[in-house]
Amino acid sequence: MSMNDLARRVKEASIKLAAAETELKNKALAQIAEAIEYSKEAIIRANEEDLLRSEKEQLAAPLLKRLKFDEAKIQDVVDGIHSLIELEDPVGKTLLSTELDDGLELYKVTCPIGVIGVIFESRPDALVQISTLCLKSGNSVLLKGGSEARETNRILAEIIVKATTEAGIPANWLALLETRLDVNEMLKMDRYIDLIIPRGSNDFVRYIMDNSSIPVMGHADGICHCYVDQDAALEMAVKIAVDSKTQYVAVCNATETLLVHEKIAPAFLPELKKALDSKNVELFGCPKTVAVIPAHPASEEDWKTEYLDYKLAVKVVAGLDEAIDHINTYGSGHTDGIITRDKQTAARFMDYVDSGNVLWNCSTRFSDGFRYGFGAEVGISTSKIHSRGPVGLEGLVIYKYKLIGNGHLVEDYTSRKKSFKHKKMNKEF
Repeated sequence: MSMNDLARRVKEASIKLAAAETELKNKALAQIAEAIEYSKEAIIRANEEDLLRSEKEQLAAPLLKRLKFDEAKIQDVVDGIHSLIELEDPVGKTLLSTELDDGLELYKVTCPIGVIGVIFESRPDALVQISTLCLKSGNSVLLKGGSEARETNRILAEIIVKATTEAGIPANWLALLETRLDVNEMLKMDRYIDLIIPRGSNDFVRYIMDNSSIPVMGHADGICHCYVDQDAALEMAVKIAVDSKTQYVAVCNATETLLVHEKIAPAFLPELKKALDSKNVELFGCPKTVAVIPAHPASEEDWKTEYLDYKLAVKVVAGLDEAIDHINTYGSGHTDGIITRDKQTAARFMDYVDSGNVLWNCSTRFSDGFRYGFGAEVGISTSKIHSRGPVGLEGLVIYKYKLIGNGHLVEDYTSRKKSFKHKKMNKEF
């Protein structure tokens, strides 16, 4: 089947799916969860095949960790689907209702975006999360995962399509793409595809934007920062910094650069070093950092690097303004946090740091759709469009205006025979 025919079929399915009742979508989600649990041994075998091939191709250890899809991760995605079922349907919500005149009522109502093309990294759990979020929000989806996860993605897509078709969802609502050529073709399908969500490096996201006329919701690098202020509680700061970096290093919300106020650096950095040594974290520090603790000299490139590894860049700064300036210069607009006991300092940081997620006294690892209660996420948007930060159900719907009249004519208003009321109503469509 040609890419054009495939995209056309997915578009046709999206029109039917957009009108699906909540009950049907939840039934299909429940059947996906049941089918994944039933097929977990086959899924693990497929994943082991991907892991073996990737090890032979010398895939980096953090990326192998992302690729692994064992029983625990399978249970996590199944739990995520059950949580998603419990969430309110984002489609059909009335956002605004206005009485334009007697018998002429305007409603602003949420609806699915349509067809979404998602290009994501080698994480099989991402395929399940993305597809189930799209289903709940009434969107069809074209999926392109990393080639390292080829066999795992294939079996998961087959399971999901079979389960949802049996539940009554249109058969072509989901399609799996497998080659770069498919992606290049997809970028030309503005007739059928409504939104593209690329997850990857800044260069990759920029390539997608430059080569498609389809709207793009960018999810670029996660160059996340923690700033330890002079008024930080020392023990808390060490714990948050360690969790932000090491709880799971191969993810976009792990801290890559730690900024430390010069007044707290002499007390904080030795304690941090001790804690990170126990986790085998390699440090890259500015001259002021290296003067306090052993670390590799940091280069300009380190401030721009998403390590996704047990590596951390550390910079001592003169104060809050320098920390904010550094983040807005080198950050990716993903997630940045401050550790301080001073409320005014925290408020200034959160107002001036230009990121989708700004945190106070907690780990950057909290920046996540599931932890925010969104029922997982299709990605973290670093764009400034209709959705920013973790993109869950609410970020996968748009809206349409519905106007109801009773023989109303514009001529009556232009001739001043009638006049508008524009009266706000508190009324559901």
